[in-house]
Amino acid sequence: MSKRLVPSMAALQCFEAAARHLSFTRAAEELHLTQSAVSKQVAQLEEMLRHHLFLRIRRRLQLTPAGALYLAEVNKILTQVDMSSRYILSYGQQTEVLKVATQPSFGVRWLIPHLKGFGKRHPNIHLDIRNEMEPFALLQGNADVVFFYGQGTWPGATCIELFGEEVVPVCAPELMQGRTLNDASELSELVLLQSTSRPEAWHEWFLEQGLHSAHSYHGPRFDTFYMSLSAAQSGCGVALVPRYLVAQELAEGKLIVPWQHSMRSSGSHFLAFAEHAAEVPKVRALVDWIADELAG
Repeated sequence: MSKRLVPSMAALQCFEAAARHLSFTRAAEELHLTQSAVSKQVAQLEEMLRHHLFLRIRRRLQLTPAGALYLAEVNKILTQVDMSSRYILSYGQQTEVLKVATQPSFGVRWLIPHLKGFGKRHPNIHLDIRNEMEPFALLQGNADVVFFYGQGTWPGATCIELFGEEVVPVCAPELMQGRTLNDASELSELVLLQSTSRPEAWHEWFLEQGLHSAHSYHGPRFDTFYMSLSAAQSGCGVALVPRYLVAQELAEGKLIVPWQHSMRSSGSHFLAFAEHAAEVPKVRALVDWIADELAG
């Protein structure tokens, strides 16, 4: 393996401060070093990179094009190191991190609201929640617990069914302009907002009512239900979404159901964790919490 080209943190800090102030003297004052020490660190960095990072013009510093490019990258590195250090510093010795993966819409609309109070009951467990469109985070070791929609069959994992769902068509009130539909087929005259994850949804919804629409697959396509809802609220068309995701908008009148037919989805929402993690305290804590939330 070739040797990594990794400058010292001291050299990066000296370069960043000098570039920000355009002065070795002011950089030295900020870092509590001598001016010659800062200059030496930058010189060593330039030697390693085989590029001049500064021009000395009339006793003033100016970044070279290479220096400006390098500064942008160094800023990212120092910011990340600072954030990571503060992240670890905020934890006590007994604190554990529980990595949770969830699909975006489910996470925003259901999971996060149901986690209220979890931190108070389990102050030693810090949740690290990430958006995952595919349920592979568990197998890759990127998550301890995964929330996903599907059939609940996952080799090597324990899957607990949370709830099924029904989907309903929703749109902004203005889109209908006071019009009342006489038949579900009339809905196909409007723009049907499509879901990338469930491309057959509209076709199945019409089929369940004994109808076939040539427009079942036509319309703008969105990666997440959250985007579909935003498009529906903006008057872009009709979205076919799980009812639990739109409960608030329906109650507030921001969205309406233009045709009262709901369809039971073929899958359910599940919580999953590796079989060997069934008795891991932090995993058990979240599983029990979710069970209590559903029971309540």
